[in-house]
This record gives sequence, structure tokens and C-alpha cells, in this order.
Amino acid sequence: MVPDVDLHLGTRHWDHVVPIALGDVSAPGVRLSRLDTTPDLWSEPGYAAAETSFSRYVRARADGDNRVVGLPVFLMRGFRHRCILVRRDSAAERPEDLVGARIGLTGWPDSGNTWTRAVLREAGVGVDDAQWRVGPLTAAHPAFDRIGGVRVGPNVRPTDGGAALVDLLETGELDAVMTPFMPPGFHRTGSPLRTLFRAPRSAEQRWFDTHGFVPGIHLLGVRADVLAREPGLAQELVDLFEAAKRVSAARRTKLVDVSPWLNEEVAATTRVFGSDWMPYGWSPNRRMIAAFQEELVAQRLLAAPVPDTDLFPFRPDPAPQYDVVEDAAWTA
Repeated sequence: MVPDVDLHLGTRHWDHVVPIALGDVSAPGVRLSRLDTTPDLWSEPGYAAAETSFSRYVRARADGDNRVVGLPVFLMRGFRHRCILVRRDSAAERPEDLVGARIGLTGWPDSGNTWTRAVLREAGVGVDDAQWRVGPLTAAHPAFDRIGGVRVGPNVRPTDGGAALVDLLETGELDAVMTPFMPPGFHRTGSPLRTLFRAPRSAEQRWFDTHGFVPGIHLLGVRADVLAREPGLAQELVDLFEAAKRVSAARRTKLVDVSPWLNEEVAATTRVFGSDWMPYGWSPNRRMIAAFQEELVAQRLLAAPVPDTDLFPFRPDPAPQYDVVEDAAWTA
């Protein structure tokens, strides 16, 4: 253990970090705050480590900004096929149907939207093949620069007056919307919106069969000056978050009541992905990291991939005791 550390971490309310927040797993001097929004490790001095946008991190390192060091702990992961919405009466059924379409999205350089555009790009709908409008998902979401200061083409611009994407989709001013989270009422019977893919789960499994990973969206960032003083923290933090994830998984089929069918969902997930669909560490994530950089380049958010040694100066895997874990949550 690293001695005499006072390390304040900030993450969102992920189930797999709860054991750290509650002290069920711990490391000396490490404390975690769960937050409603993703903290900004570059500008918020209260955190020594925090959940961080994968896209922002890669682009910062490419620009020579090395104040933050990423660890291969991807706290937010998810497929993106289900994140493309259209009106229920839309004729669009496949990404190919969105060539020339007016597509809204909640942030241009965002990691999640980069992966969603990758779904379209694989189908032949590149960044030049649609009209993009960037804005808040609903009127309740905050207004800010969602293009993020990056250079974009004339086919990418904010919504007029900061108009909400869902409103523009429902009135026919947009043909599709990309969103990380569903708008209120989306799952109710009679919603005017649906997913572009009628069976997004099947499309996502086909994507996984081809690519071999679930896309990483946010990772754990640590201030470079902290790791310069205590380089052993890199391994310790990977092990801490791995332990928390394992505790969370072990409780999932016993103490989590988000669905009466949760046991069946865990079993189905395990059959497809094995015991861990969100692995931490360098080795299991190299392919995903390389693919994300390729997408950033293809979408003109990055000039060239950042070399591994520059992007991840620390490349730990979880300690050996976490290599094989048999517990009721995964084997039931």
C-alpha cells in the first residue's frame, strides 16, 4: 500500500463504485465522492482523480497537455446502437437510411457520440454524409457549447436558439437523434419515438461478435503530479476499482432490485460476454483503445493516434488474485 496518501476521487453514481463509497473495499487515504455530473479533472482542484471523458483525455494528450494521466479503468461502457432515436412513423430502419439526414446529437466530441457515429460510419454514413445539429436533449438540460471548441465542417452547427433535440425530432425538423440516455417517457406505451434499430440488442451482439469489446466511454483519470509523487498508486487504484466491481457483481443477483428479471439478464449477459463485460486493465482493453483512436482520426477529432506509451504511461492489469473469480453472481 502507498503510505500517507490523501486521495479524493470523484465519479458518477455507478453501481460498481458503490463498495468504495461505502468503505466495503478501501485503500488507505483514498475516499470517493459520487457526483451527479462528470467532474472536470483539469479545472476542479478538489479531486486528485476522477471519472474522465475518454475522448477529451485522448485529445488532451495529443495536444501535449499531460496534466492528467489516464488509467485503463473504464467506468462507463455501453453499446450505442440503442442510442439512435427516430420518430415512430419514420421510414428509417438502418443506419444506411440516414444518408443525407438531419441528425441531432448532444455533444460533438463526446466519447459516446463518437462511438455512435462509428456505427453509422461503418454503414457508409460518415461525418460529411449528414446534416448535424448539436444541442440539449430536452429543454430541461443545460445550455453550453456542445461543439466543444473543436473544428467542424459547415454541416455541423448548434440547434437554433439552443432548441431541444427531442422537440425538433417530434416536429420533423430532425430525422434522428443520438442520445446517451433516453428522454423522459420514452419507454411508455404510445411514445412518439423509437430506436432506429428495431432490435438493438441483436445488432449490438453482432457488433460485439465482430469487434470483441463493449465500447469504453469514460475512464479513470489521475492528476499527473499525484502519480509523479506516488507512482505505485496506479496499480493500487486499478486493484481498488477491480475489487469494488467484483463486490458489486457478487451482490447483483441477491440485493439489486432494478428488475424482477435481473437474474435472467445476468445469466444472458454471462453467456455472451463471459464473467466480465467491462474488464479493467491494459491487456483486455488494448483493442478497444486502438479502435477508439481510429474513430477519432476518421471523424477528424484527432490528427493521428497517440502512441501507447504516451497515452497510457501506466498500463497496469488487475493484480493476479482477480484473474479468476468464482462467485454466485456470475455462475448462478
